[in-house]
Amino acid sequence: MADAGSIARRAEPGGRPLHEAVELPWRRRFDARSLPRWERLWTAWTAAIATPFVAAGAVLIWLEPWTFPVAVWSWAHAWAIPWLYGRRAGRSVVPIGSERSAVSDAGAEAGAQRRALGLLGDLLGLEAQDLAAETGLAMQRGRLGVWLLGEKGALLVRPGGRRVDSWCVRIADAEGLPAGDRVAHLLLALREDEDGFCTVANMDFSGAAWRVRRHLPELARPALAAAREVA
Repeated sequence: MADAGSIARRAEPGGRPLHEAVELPWRRRFDARSLPRWERLWTAWTAAIATPFVAAGAVLIWLEPWTFPVAVWSWAHAWAIPWLYGRRAGRSVVPIGSERSAVSDAGAEAGAQRRALGLLGDLLGLEAQDLAAETGLAMQRGRLGVWLLGEKGALLVRPGGRRVDSWCVRIADAEGLPAGDRVAHLLLALREDEDGFCTVANMDFSGAAWRVRRHLPELARPALAAAREVA
Protein backbone atom coordinates (compact mmCIF):
# COMPACT_ATOMS: atom_id res chain seq x y z
CA MET A 1 0.00 0.00 0.00
CA ALA A 2 1.29 3.44 -0.87
CA ASP A 3 2.38 5.92 1.77
CA ALA A 4 0.17 8.86 2.73
CA GLY A 5 2.10 11.40 0.71
CA SER A 6 1.62 9.52 -2.55
CA ILE A 7 -2.07 8.83 -1.99
CA ALA A 8 -3.23 12.44 -2.09
CA ARG A 9 -2.15 15.92 -1.19
CA ARG A 10 -3.08 17.11 2.27
CA ALA A 11 -6.06 19.46 2.43
CA GLU A 12 -4.84 22.94 3.19
CA PRO A 13 -7.02 25.92 4.09
CA GLY A 14 -7.48 28.31 1.21
CA GLY A 15 -7.45 31.37 3.45
CA ARG A 16 -11.18 32.04 3.17
CA PRO A 17 -14.33 30.33 4.43
CA LEU A 18 -16.33 28.10 2.14
CA HIS A 19 -19.05 30.06 0.34
CA GLU A 20 -21.72 27.49 1.12
CA ALA A 21 -20.89 27.70 4.83
CA VAL A 22 -21.20 31.49 4.80
CA GLU A 23 -24.68 31.12 3.32
CA LEU A 24 -25.77 29.22 6.46
CA PRO A 25 -25.47 31.95 9.13
CA TRP A 26 -27.87 30.11 11.44
CA ARG A 27 -25.55 27.10 11.63
CA ARG A 28 -22.66 27.36 14.07
CA ARG A 29 -19.31 26.99 12.33
CA PHE A 30 -17.70 23.62 12.87
CA ASP A 31 -15.03 23.49 15.54
CA ALA A 32 -12.57 20.65 15.12
CA ARG A 33 -11.91 20.62 18.87
CA SER A 34 -15.50 19.56 19.49
CA LEU A 35 -15.38 16.59 17.10
CA PRO A 36 -14.15 14.09 19.73
CA ARG A 37 -17.01 15.18 21.97
CA TRP A 38 -19.52 14.58 19.16
CA GLU A 39 -18.03 11.14 18.60
CA ARG A 40 -18.36 10.29 22.29
CA LEU A 41 -21.96 11.49 22.22
CA TRP A 42 -22.67 9.19 19.27
CA THR A 43 -21.22 6.24 21.19
CA ALA A 44 -23.15 7.16 24.33
CA TRP A 45 -26.38 7.61 22.37
CA THR A 46 -26.06 4.22 20.71
CA ALA A 47 -25.27 2.56 24.03
CA ALA A 48 -28.17 4.32 25.75
CA ILE A 49 -30.60 2.93 23.15
CA ALA A 50 -29.20 -0.61 22.98
CA THR A 51 -28.42 -1.24 26.65
CA PRO A 52 -32.05 -1.33 27.88
CA PHE A 53 -32.80 -4.15 25.42
CA VAL A 54 -29.82 -6.12 26.70
CA ALA A 55 -30.83 -5.52 30.29
CA ALA A 56 -34.46 -6.40 29.63
CA GLY A 57 -33.47 -9.74 28.11
CA ALA A 58 -31.23 -10.55 31.07
CA VAL A 59 -33.97 -9.68 33.55
CA LEU A 60 -36.47 -11.88 31.73
CA ILE A 61 -34.10 -14.85 31.87
CA TRP A 62 -33.45 -14.21 35.55
CA LEU A 63 -37.15 -14.04 36.40
CA GLU A 64 -38.25 -16.93 34.24
CA PRO A 65 -35.97 -19.08 32.06
CA TRP A 66 -38.93 -20.03 29.90
CA THR A 67 -38.99 -16.46 28.58
CA PHE A 68 -35.76 -17.15 26.70
CA PRO A 69 -37.38 -16.61 23.23
CA VAL A 70 -38.59 -13.19 24.34
CA ALA A 71 -35.15 -12.39 25.72
CA VAL A 72 -33.58 -13.32 22.37
CA TRP A 73 -36.04 -10.99 20.65
CA SER A 74 -34.94 -8.19 22.99
CA TRP A 75 -31.25 -8.90 22.39
CA ALA A 76 -31.88 -8.92 18.66
CA HIS A 77 -33.14 -5.35 18.95
CA ALA A 78 -29.96 -4.39 20.81
CA TRP A 79 -27.89 -5.87 17.98
CA ALA A 80 -30.01 -4.30 15.24
CA ILE A 81 -29.70 -0.71 16.46
CA PRO A 82 -25.93 -0.25 15.82
CA TRP A 83 -26.29 -2.44 12.72
CA LEU A 84 -28.84 -0.04 11.26
CA TYR A 85 -26.65 2.97 12.07
CA GLY A 86 -23.70 1.32 10.31
CA ARG A 87 -25.92 0.42 7.37
CA ARG A 88 -27.00 4.03 6.98
CA ALA A 89 -23.36 5.16 7.03
CA GLY A 90 -22.27 2.56 4.49
CA ARG A 91 -25.07 3.47 2.11
CA SER A 92 -24.80 7.23 2.49
CA VAL A 93 -21.65 7.40 0.37
CA VAL A 94 -22.30 6.84 -3.35
CA PRO A 95 -19.21 5.68 -5.28
CA ILE A 96 -18.60 6.71 -8.88
CA GLY A 97 -20.17 4.20 -11.20
CA SER A 98 -22.60 2.82 -8.63
CA GLU A 99 -26.01 1.65 -9.77
CA ARG A 100 -27.70 4.72 -8.36
CA SER A 101 -25.30 7.12 -10.05
CA ALA A 102 -25.60 5.26 -13.36
CA VAL A 103 -29.30 6.00 -13.41
CA SER A 104 -28.85 9.69 -12.64
CA ASP A 105 -26.15 10.03 -15.29
CA ALA A 106 -27.97 8.11 -18.00
CA GLY A 107 -28.54 11.25 -20.07
CA ALA A 108 -25.02 12.65 -19.78
CA GLU A 109 -22.78 12.51 -22.81
CA ALA A 110 -19.90 10.06 -22.72
CA GLY A 111 -17.49 12.85 -23.65
CA ALA A 112 -18.55 14.97 -20.68
CA GLN A 113 -18.12 12.00 -18.41
CA ARG A 114 -14.58 11.40 -19.65
CA ARG A 115 -13.64 15.06 -19.25
CA ALA A 116 -15.06 15.11 -15.72
CA LEU A 117 -13.12 12.01 -14.73
CA GLY A 118 -10.01 13.51 -16.31
CA LEU A 119 -10.41 16.66 -14.21
CA LEU A 120 -10.84 14.58 -11.09
CA GLY A 121 -7.71 12.63 -11.99
CA ASP A 122 -5.76 15.88 -12.34
CA LEU A 123 -6.78 16.85 -8.81
CA LEU A 124 -5.66 13.55 -7.33
CA GLY A 125 -2.23 12.01 -7.13
CA LEU A 126 -1.34 9.08 -9.36
CA GLU A 127 -2.08 6.39 -6.81
CA ALA A 128 -5.25 8.17 -5.64
CA GLN A 129 -6.38 8.12 -9.28
CA ASP A 130 -5.92 4.36 -9.36
CA LEU A 131 -7.82 3.98 -6.08
CA ALA A 132 -10.70 6.15 -7.33
CA ALA A 133 -10.87 4.21 -10.59
CA GLU A 134 -10.91 0.91 -8.69
CA THR A 135 -13.30 1.80 -5.87
CA GLY A 136 -15.25 4.88 -6.99
CA LEU A 137 -14.12 6.86 -3.93
CA ALA A 138 -11.57 9.69 -3.87
CA MET A 139 -9.14 9.77 -0.96
CA GLN A 140 -7.99 13.03 0.58
CA ARG A 141 -5.89 13.60 3.68
CA GLY A 142 -7.08 16.38 5.97
CA ARG A 143 -6.42 17.78 9.41
CA LEU A 144 -9.17 15.62 10.91
CA GLY A 145 -8.12 12.35 9.28
CA VAL A 146 -8.43 10.68 5.90
CA TRP A 147 -11.51 11.45 3.81
CA LEU A 148 -13.24 9.23 1.27
CA LEU A 149 -15.49 11.18 -1.08
CA GLY A 150 -18.20 9.81 -3.34
CA GLU A 151 -20.73 11.50 -5.59
CA LYS A 152 -22.81 11.88 -2.46
CA GLY A 153 -21.62 11.47 1.08
CA ALA A 154 -18.20 11.30 2.67
CA LEU A 155 -16.45 9.08 5.16
CA LEU A 156 -13.83 10.42 7.55
CA VAL A 157 -11.40 7.83 8.87
CA ARG A 158 -10.03 9.22 12.10
CA PRO A 159 -6.36 8.96 13.12
CA GLY A 160 -5.60 5.41 14.13
CA GLY A 161 -8.04 3.99 11.59
CA ARG A 162 -10.43 2.49 14.13
CA ARG A 163 -13.25 5.05 14.03
CA VAL A 164 -15.16 6.29 10.99
CA ASP A 165 -17.44 9.34 10.85
CA SER A 166 -20.05 9.45 8.11
CA TRP A 167 -21.14 12.81 6.66
CA CYS A 168 -24.21 13.45 4.55
CA VAL A 169 -23.22 15.95 1.86
CA ARG A 170 -23.93 16.49 -1.82
CA ILE A 171 -23.65 19.08 -4.57
CA ALA A 172 -26.72 21.26 -4.93
CA ASP A 173 -28.44 21.21 -8.34
CA ALA A 174 -26.31 18.28 -9.47
CA GLU A 175 -28.93 16.86 -11.84
CA GLY A 176 -27.18 15.97 -15.09
CA LEU A 177 -23.73 16.82 -13.70
CA PRO A 178 -21.16 14.15 -14.63
CA ALA A 179 -20.13 11.83 -11.84
CA GLY A 180 -16.52 12.98 -11.79
CA ASP A 181 -17.56 16.62 -11.49
CA ARG A 182 -19.64 15.88 -8.40
CA VAL A 183 -16.69 14.32 -6.65
CA ALA A 184 -14.34 17.06 -7.87
CA HIS A 185 -16.64 19.76 -6.45
CA LEU A 186 -16.66 18.06 -3.05
CA LEU A 187 -12.90 17.56 -3.17
CA LEU A 188 -12.22 21.21 -3.97
CA ALA A 189 -14.61 22.36 -1.23
CA LEU A 190 -12.86 20.12 1.28
CA ARG A 191 -9.43 21.42 0.28
CA GLU A 192 -10.56 25.01 0.42
CA ASP A 193 -12.12 24.91 3.88
CA GLU A 194 -12.26 21.63 5.81
CA ASP A 195 -14.11 23.20 8.76
CA GLY A 196 -16.59 24.84 6.38
CA PHE A 197 -17.10 21.50 4.63
CA CYS A 198 -18.06 19.95 7.97
CA THR A 199 -20.29 22.93 8.74
CA VAL A 200 -22.31 22.34 5.57
CA ALA A 201 -22.35 18.55 5.92
CA ASN A 202 -24.29 16.62 8.56
CA MET A 203 -22.71 13.84 10.59
CA ASP A 204 -25.03 10.84 10.46
CA PHE A 205 -22.81 8.20 12.09
CA SER A 206 -19.70 7.80 14.19
CA GLY A 207 -18.43 4.42 15.24
CA ALA A 208 -16.20 1.45 14.56
CA ALA A 209 -14.83 1.13 11.04
CA TRP A 210 -15.95 -2.51 10.76
CA ARG A 211 -19.57 -1.47 11.24
CA VAL A 212 -19.34 0.71 8.13
CA ARG A 213 -17.25 -1.69 6.06
CA ARG A 214 -19.80 -4.49 6.12
CA HIS A 215 -22.39 -2.22 4.48
CA LEU A 216 -20.18 -0.58 1.87
CA PRO A 217 -20.46 -1.82 -1.71
CA GLU A 218 -17.91 -4.57 -2.16
CA LEU A 219 -16.18 -2.51 -4.83
CA ALA A 220 -15.59 0.37 -2.38
CA ARG A 221 -14.23 -1.66 0.55
CA PRO A 222 -10.58 -1.50 -0.58
CA ALA A 223 -10.82 2.31 -0.33
CA LEU A 224 -11.76 2.06 3.33
CA ALA A 225 -8.90 -0.37 3.94
CA ALA A 226 -6.45 2.01 2.24
CA ALA A 227 -7.74 4.98 4.22
CA ARG A 228 -7.39 3.08 7.49
CA GLU A 229 -3.81 2.21 6.65
CA VAL A 230 -3.00 5.82 5.84
CA ALA A 231 -4.76 7.03 8.99
